[in-house]
Amino acid sequence: MSEPVNHLEERTRDANELLEAIMPSAITLAMMLRHRKMANWLRTEFEGYSDSTQAPPYRRDLPGHIVARSPQYGWIPAPVDDKQKLDYGHLDLMDGIKALEKICLNCKKGNGNRVLLPPDDMANLQSRINLSAELAINVSRDTYSGVLKAVRAAIYLWTQELMAQGVGGEHNSFSAEERGKVATLDEPEQFWRRAMSELDNLPIPDTREVGFFERVFGRTG
Repeated sequence: MSEPVNHLEERTRDANELLEAIMPSAITLAMMLRHRKMANWLRTEFEGYSDSTQAPPYRRDLPGHIVARSPQYGWIPAPVDDKQKLDYGHLDLMDGIKALEKICLNCKKGNGNRVLLPPDDMANLQSRINLSAELAINVSRDTYSGVLKAVRAAIYLWTQELMAQGVGGEHNSFSAEERGKVATLDEPEQFWRRAMSELDNLPIPDTREVGFFERVFGRTG
């Protein structure tokens, strides 16, 4: 880890680097800098949220399409009206980065991932539309990618600010003076909020697709 800040910044811009692999290095850097809030946020993102009220807005109330399981045709659009779409067609993505990235990697562009409605919601909606079939929300790949991209961009913006304050370059540790210079940057919310608003203008890649041979034989290299 000769250039921990610079190397981490480079990795966030590399589409071949999985976020799952980047985050342990980001956590280590945050601990080296005594950035406790940043380290806690990164760990929670990595492991997932147990309480939806604690999750950042880029993970909450995300849109999806309600689908029903047909014995003849598989999953098809559910016969729901606009009010029912509004009431039931959204969810919070609470899983850790590894689980979200795995879904995204194995999902082709233009496709999505089905998440069954919670039992109470499913029973309520089944009674409203007079349907006994299983109901789920189909969440697009782009939605999963957006969550991953927001976290990745927040790490990128953090490293950019660290370098701007002069703590880039070769380091195996940081002095008290260096840590003091960047103490005010231990605010993960400022970086993920900036990431949300600036995402389209940042050099952060979308999550790539896993190719056929990679799915069959696993990642190489």
